[in-house]
Amino acid sequence: MIWDKWQLEVIEYQGSVTIRKGRQVGGSTAIGRKSSKLMLKYPGSRSLMIAPAQRQSSELYIKTMSWLEIKHHEAIEAAGGYKDDPEVSTRGNMVLRRVFEQKHGIFEEQPTKTIVKLKNGSILYSLPAGKTGVFLRSFALDFLYIDEAAYVPDAVYNALKPMLLVSKKKNGLGWEVFLSTPFGKGGFFYNSFTDEDYKQFHISSEDCERIDKKDLRKEEKKITKMQYAQEYLGEFIDEFQQYFPTALIKECMKKGNFIRWNYKEHYKKGGNYYLGVDYAGPGKDDNAFVIGEMQGNNDLRIVTAWEDSEPNTVKINYKIVALEKEYNFRKIFVDSGGFGCGPSDALIELLGRKVIGLNNAKKTIDKNTERSNKILKEDLYSNAKVLMEQGKIPMIDNLGLLNSLRCMTFEHKEEGRLKITGIKSHIAEAFVRVCWAVKEKGLNIYCC
Repeated sequence: MIWDKWQLEVIEYQGSVTIRKGRQVGGSTAIGRKSSKLMLKYPGSRSLMIAPAQRQSSELYIKTMSWLEIKHHEAIEAAGGYKDDPEVSTRGNMVLRRVFEQKHGIFEEQPTKTIVKLKNGSILYSLPAGKTGVFLRSFALDFLYIDEAAYVPDAVYNALKPMLLVSKKKNGLGWEVFLSTPFGKGGFFYNSFTDEDYKQFHISSEDCERIDKKDLRKEEKKITKMQYAQEYLGEFIDEFQQYFPTALIKECMKKGNFIRWNYKEHYKKGGNYYLGVDYAGPGKDDNAFVIGEMQGNNDLRIVTAWEDSEPNTVKINYKIVALEKEYNFRKIFVDSGGFGCGPSDALIELLGRKVIGLNNAKKTIDKNTERSNKILKEDLYSNAKVLMEQGKIPMIDNLGLLNSLRCMTFEHKEEGRLKITGIKSHIAEAFVRVCWAVKEKGLNIYCC
């Protein structure tokens, strides 16, 4: 394999490394090679790979396993390799081959999807970060790898950092490797780029010869300058360009003061519940749902938020019907734009006028003045932000919700309009819709 110069530097560097990068520059491949080398070089070492989700940490783990498999087969070949015995049955040869490979290979036991143990005593774990890191505290570590580090909560990192201290003093190890596209300023990943304990790398997709510049130009036209700078140039975007400041989001989560909400334990029969829905349209990979619980003081408590990758809107609507049977929502606010109102129309057929379509450009009728106007996207977002600033939206400490709200950026267009966009906007779109519940009592909003 032909490596880029920076990849070789990362692989060979002895110490902690932090990498901010554009998309598809080969970061995980380099880290997979580095981690496999360190496992072999330092017998008995303990390594942990984490990411916001198991799927992401598994990708880094798979890259590591691919290099370990090469070393495994090299060791078997060096021992002469297993030759089938013609006097033994096919099944018998399979058993003998496994015995031979177990004896001469590098693996202590068959690797699983989350753990690999080598004969030299080294172990690698691959796990999701979680919200607090509480379930990772039992590990003593020599090497820590964090993929998509900008999206991992500081609470997780703060829980893991002490687990490296013994190895750092005793063995001169305790190395950390951070890898991520940037995501706003602030947090341990951002801080690592001004910390002399880390060797810093900044890799832009523009500098990667494996990426066609024509494709980059196409992507540049599809998204905003801020999004391109973050996703492809690997630049930290000033927080003042975030629509929902991180401090404001965290203040709402602090007021909510809970990280877990379970229907069976916490649902209040007779309570006033609202649902916000963002359908997955063409080019979008996830549907999103946010549920709010109206309090006696008219605060809207956000109790849960999640995504669903189901592409069939008919099935999604039946999932919404199932939720309605459980929660008995007062209103369900859905995204009805861009589909000819198809999914929302179908949902109205199933659930009636309880369903309200908010597609950023439909009429709002003020009962008192009979005044008609438009609900624009900025109306939805402005309403949610004002309520948050007023302390009216206590919310669950949910990583998906936090990241979606943090990713929303804004810019002023020449015609005076405010353009609000985000790479991971699904949950944010559902969130601003459920926040419209606070206005619902005084409005009569019609879909299509």
